[in-house]
Amino acid sequence: MTNNGFLLSRRGAVQTLAAGAATLALKDTFTSPAFAAAAMPAASGHNPGAHWEKYAKPQDAGFTSDLTNILEMLYPAPTTSFMIVRGGKIALSYGDLGQISYLASSRKSIMSALYGKYVANGTIKLSTTIGQLGVDEDDGLMPIEKTATVRDLLMASSGIYHPPGSPGSGPNTPARGSMKPGTHFYYNNWDFNVVGAAFAKMTGKTVFQAFAEDLAGPLEMEDFDPARQHMLGFDPPHSRYPAYVFFLSGRDMARLGLCMINGGKWNGKEIVPAAWVKESTAVHVKATGDGGTGNKDMGYGYLWWIPTEGRKTPEWANSYAAQGNYGQYIFCLPALDLVVVHRRAVTDEFAIARNVGHTNANPAGGEIAIMPVIDAVVATLKA
Repeated sequence: MTNNGFLLSRRGAVQTLAAGAATLALKDTFTSPAFAAAAMPAASGHNPGAHWEKYAKPQDAGFTSDLTNILEMLYPAPTTSFMIVRGGKIALSYGDLGQISYLASSRKSIMSALYGKYVANGTIKLSTTIGQLGVDEDDGLMPIEKTATVRDLLMASSGIYHPPGSPGSGPNTPARGSMKPGTHFYYNNWDFNVVGAAFAKMTGKTVFQAFAEDLAGPLEMEDFDPARQHMLGFDPPHSRYPAYVFFLSGRDMARLGLCMINGGKWNGKEIVPAAWVKESTAVHVKATGDGGTGNKDMGYGYLWWIPTEGRKTPEWANSYAAQGNYGQYIFCLPALDLVVVHRRAVTDEFAIARNVGHTNANPAGGEIAIMPVIDAVVATLKA
C-alpha cells in the first residue's frame, strides 16, 4: 500500500495505532440525551425506492463537469463497476452495478452497522468480555486475552494474536500476551471474525439472518441473494471462528452508504441508530506511525476506516469508508451528501478458494489507486 496513490489494501492496514483512552470510557448504550441528540451532518434524506433514480447529467447533481475525467481514470484500471450517488440519486455509473461479487473486508463495516440496533436496545453491551461470552480456542486463550471486550474487537485492538480462521490479516503479528487489550491496533481477522461470533451469541441471530432482516429488507436491496453468503475459513481450521463472507452488488452497497450518511434513516424510519452512526464512524484509534505500510493517513472507528486523519478540509468532515481487498470500497462523505462505490469483481470460485486457504494468488491487474479518484470526484463538485 502506498500513501501517494493510496493503494488501500486492507491487508496493508496500519499496525502501530494506539487506542485512545477516551474510547474506553464510552458507555454501552446511548443513554445520554446530549449524545443521542448529537447533530449529524445534513444530507438530503432522499433515498431510492425499489430502483435507483439517475440524474440526466452529473451537472444536475452539482458537479462542474460531465465527469469524463473520472471515467478516464477508470478505463485503465481493473474496475468492474463504479457509482457516484449525490442527494440519493445516481450522478455517474460505470459498469454493471447489479453484478454480485465478493466484498472482502468491506464486510466488516456491514457488521458494524448491524451492531447499532442491538447496542442501542441493550442486547449487546460493548463492555462484555470475550471470557464472559465463552469465546475460546481449541488450544486455549490466555487469561489476559479473555479480558478483551467487544469494543476492543470492534477497534481491532483486542491484543489477541491467535491465528485467525481466515486469511487477510496484517504482517508481523505481535507475540501473544504482549499487548494489553484495548491499547494497540493490529489488523487481525481473528478480531473481525469473533465480532461476528459475538454478535450471534448475544443476539441469537446469525450474521446473515440479521443482515437480511435488519438491512437488506428495509433498504430494499435489489440483488441480495441469501444463498450467495458464506461462512468460510481455512481448511483445515486454524481457529474456531471462520469469516462471515458477503457477496453483494455495487448498487446495494451504495444503499448502505446512503443510509449511513442520512443518519441511519431510510424512508423516514431509523434503520441504524443515529447515535451509533456517529460513534461507529468516529476515530477511536489514531495513527502514530505507519508500520511501513504507508497508510498513516487513516484512522479507525468501529470497523470503519476514517480518512480525516489525512484529509482535514471541510468536505471530508465526518467522512468514513468501507474497504476491501482487490478494490471493494464504499466512501461516505456526509458533508457533501455523497456516496462513492467502487467494485472490482472476482469470481465466487476464487473468493472461496482464497478464504479456505487453497490459493494465495491475487487477480491480475493489481489494485486501483482509489484516493486520487475520490479526490477528483470531490474536486469536481461545486462549492
